[in-house]
Amino acid sequence: MMIRRVPFDHPDAVKLNDEVQAEYSVRYGDDGDATHMDAAHFAPPAGLYLIAYDEHDRPLATGGWRTQDTNDEGYRDGDAEIKRMYVTPEARGLGLARRILAELESDARTVGRTRMVLETGTKQPEAVALYTSSGYEPCAKFGYYRFHDLSLCFAKPLRP
Repeated sequence: MMIRRVPFDHPDAVKLNDEVQAEYSVRYGDDGDATHMDAAHFAPPAGLYLIAYDEHDRPLATGGWRTQDTNDEGYRDGDAEIKRMYVTPEARGLGLARRILAELESDARTVGRTRMVLETGTKQPEAVALYTSSGYEPCAKFGYYRFHDLSLCFAKPLRP
């Protein structure tokens, strides 16, 4: 597997984003994640977007981080927010999410971010298991879904 840096509006990123939105829709019975996101949010050094490809150049997994600082949605100065972590059904169990997560953490640390944060939901137990086994702990809610009962927020300090 090869992990590549791509823009958030790259055609493969759009394809995988559509897939994860469809999965959110099934799991939560809505239209998917309504959080505002823009390709500029993931442009280095203020963020990063990654896609894992197989040997046939098929996109199998994705994830990104974007800069957040103190604002009225509950973020803190130095936050790096993880967004759009997703692995296609046929590639699950290969460790791709863990590899992408590690690369996102490393990149955010390198540019001086001090805490990784993420929001997931109660209907995504696989995501909760990945994050808790990677050192993330529950934290005060933040972001677009901070007032929703199904929302779960996690954080992990980024140490040099």
